[in-house]
Amino acid sequence: MSDLQSTQDAPSDVSDHDEPVDGGEDDRSAYEKASEDDIDPRCIPQSLDEAPPTGDDIPYPDYDEDDHDIWSALVERQMEQLPGRACAAYERGLDVLGIDAERIPPLADLSRRLEDATNWEVARIPGLLHEKDFFNLLANRQFPSTDYVRGWDELDYTPAPDCFHDIFGHMPMLTQPEFADFYQLFGQAALEAEGTDRPRLERFHWFTVEFGLLSETEGTRLFGAGIVSSNDEVTHALSDEVTKHPFDPEHITEKDYEVYNLQDELFVMESFEQLVDGFRSWTSEKGLLNGA
Repeated sequence: MSDLQSTQDAPSDVSDHDEPVDGGEDDRSAYEKASEDDIDPRCIPQSLDEAPPTGDDIPYPDYDEDDHDIWSALVERQMEQLPGRACAAYERGLDVLGIDAERIPPLADLSRRLEDATNWEVARIPGLLHEKDFFNLLANRQFPSTDYVRGWDELDYTPAPDCFHDIFGHMPMLTQPEFADFYQLFGQAALEAEGTDRPRLERFHWFTVEFGLLSETEGTRLFGAGIVSSNDEVTHALSDEVTKHPFDPEHITEKDYEVYNLQDELFVMESFEQLVDGFRSWTSEKGLLNGA
């Protein structure tokens, strides 16, 4: 199973839609379908009552040594596997943010480094967010991050959000300018999406932000947060067990997937420029960007 805290980052995981009637197209997300029988209470989305603390206003939690040891174990395990597999932009992002295995980094420090790199900042959130809150933050170049880490019993997999996935998985790519601009566009478009465009955007998010692959001179490399933060996916994604398709927004947005299993089909981009251009083209056709 994937190490991905997918409920944190999926754009459509938080609606209250019912099943389709009269044979209509199902506009529920993959998460709604997967969790309809047994929902972890940590995966029930929350609404923000007020603006979350951002940047220098984010306090540093009183972590105990066990928290730091868990962080160290998670980071060290991934760092052993990522060289030669992660894309250059992700590896540069780790350096820009100064992420290492020693201790859980303060979100305020990471926010300052993101702001210097791409004019994004970090917003500290309490857990899984309702989609409108999530998209509003993205649309304003604010990355929603938790500040607590999973327990030893969920080292390999946790269905709930945690700071390892948020920090180690997502933040390095937000130091990449074109990707950072794309993620803001994604938030803006998602705020406008209704009906079946919602799960289509969820699929786009899944196969790029979470499970994206990039073609580089040396070969296919990883950049999706769900892959680089997963002990199993980081090796599985580049294996012959996975069918790799060329990047195509029309194909991606109609491609179903399973949430809680290793992925067997992924998409390979030629560049981050291709990601931005492809997303702009597709969302413009759907009337979701309103000139953004």
